[in-house]
Amino acid sequence: MIRKYGVLILGVLLLLGYACGPKPEPAPSAPESTRPEAAAPQPAAPESASQEPIKVGALFAVTGPASNLGEPERNTAKMIERQINEAGGINGRPLQVIVEDTEGDEKVAVTKINKLIKFDNVCAVIGPSRSGTSMAVKPIADENQVPLLSCAAAIEIVQPLSKWVFKTPQNDSDCVIRIFEHMQTAGITQIAIMGESTGFGQSGRAQLKKLAPDYGITIVADESYNPADTDMTAQLTRIRGTAAQAVVNWSIVPAQSIIPKNMKQLGMTIPLYQSHGFGNIRYAQAAGEAADGLIFPAGALLVAESLPDTHPRKALLMQYKQDYESEFGESASTFGGHAYDALHLVVNALRAVGPDRAKIRDFIENTKGFHGTAGTFNFSPEDHCGLTKDAFEMITVKGGKFVPLQP
Repeated sequence: MIRKYGVLILGVLLLLGYACGPKPEPAPSAPESTRPEAAAPQPAAPESASQEPIKVGALFAVTGPASNLGEPERNTAKMIERQINEAGGINGRPLQVIVEDTEGDEKVAVTKINKLIKFDNVCAVIGPSRSGTSMAVKPIADENQVPLLSCAAAIEIVQPLSKWVFKTPQNDSDCVIRIFEHMQTAGITQIAIMGESTGFGQSGRAQLKKLAPDYGITIVADESYNPADTDMTAQLTRIRGTAAQAVVNWSIVPAQSIIPKNMKQLGMTIPLYQSHGFGNIRYAQAAGEAADGLIFPAGALLVAESLPDTHPRKALLMQYKQDYESEFGESASTFGGHAYDALHLVVNALRAVGPDRAKIRDFIENTKGFHGTAGTFNFSPEDHCGLTKDAFEMITVKGGKFVPLQP
């Protein structure tokens, strides 16, 4: 036994002696990037690091009932990605926008944001498109300390305040105020409200009820519908039997186009007000002649051509419209504009502080005077929307086009 182990030990010693003994002269060194050991994880050289893309996540409802929001948002984000990279990237590094389709569904949105944060390691996320999906992912952004810039409007997205969550659309509360201010000038005191049974619809309904007394307005009917509903005749028939002097509809789904047609079929001539969710010309086109005369607040992007040349954001709005419409062959919408604002806010932060999540958050929170498509943003630790009611223009539909509402 002793002899056996002695032979084994001797063999090991001989092997060690060979391994540690004299070596042949090495061949001339290869460039660092081609050496085999370069494949092992090592700190990247400055030249390599400068070529690594900066990853930004995007959650958009590209498909599903809210695709009129998510599709232009996706288009806009990828257009900006290309424009920035063609101009040299961000501090010498290319921008990579990783778009995930939420389908407008809360559960899908949760799955997709976890992928973006934990697998793709993005430095920030823009979107989601809808208020309900934004509320679903809000705690995940907070938990993982990732800046999230929602493209949805419900005030609950930023109130109560969340440290890591911002949004670029105007508040639905300010939209309600602009509608009620217009009703006051028109002598309207009794209204009916309608809305979809989603996060956006519920938030709008809450703001309508909360603010109506401040403007001397009484809600005499309150109707709702599901996002997939294709006929609102029953709800409108009940409204027709009340003293309502106007209807306010709060929606982002195809019901926005169906309600004007149903009202016309029922012979209802009272004014129809829509929320800023109507800000895609596709909705007006789908409603046809029935859309003429309806009223809604929205950003100045929809009527950019009508703005005076002295308007501080006209050049920006016109440039975005021309870029988008020439590339995609369709009219620019406020929804694509929300993605434009969100991504440019992130890009500005990246140029200033780099792809550090905490520094990006701090930079956005302290951004003042940022001219976007939705308005001029002034964020603060107390305000993660950064817009006021003055960011809205009152708009109507005439001949299938959006035009400024005359006083």
